[in-house]
Amino acid sequence: MVDLDALPEMRVVLDCDVLQADGGTRCASINGAYVALYDAFRWCRARKMIDALPFRDSVAAVSVAIVDGKTVLDPDYGEDSAASVDANFVLTGAGRLVEIQATGEEADFSKKEFDAMLKIAQKGAARVTTAQRAALRAGSKKR
Repeated sequence: MVDLDALPEMRVVLDCDVLQADGGTRCASINGAYVALYDAFRWCRARKMIDALPFRDSVAAVSVAIVDGKTVLDPDYGEDSAASVDANFVLTGAGRLVEIQATGEEADFSKKEFDAMLKIAQKGAARVTTAQRAALRAGSKKR
């Protein structure tokens, strides 16, 4: 969700290590990487390395599973291990889809079940986006 045309020639490397988790490490990496990238570009802007923050939108990721017939947002390790369906959704702050990875681990799934997973993913991603914005606001106040 970065406007690459707005950037001078620069290289950005985001290396994510999740130090503590109970499942959902891929999503945690994506969520943390967005915050880190935003903060890095804010640092570049303060030093006049870029004219403006190059974001078109934010990015948030959530994990969803179907466990015992129920749709579960952010399943923990036990729920994830017992899931019949496991999915990761990456969405923009506006709720648009960036990436979906869904696997019928133990069973196939219907469009109705997929729609339920997407609905809960959108709600979860909105909460993550709110938390990301709060963390970025708090970080800007410390400067």
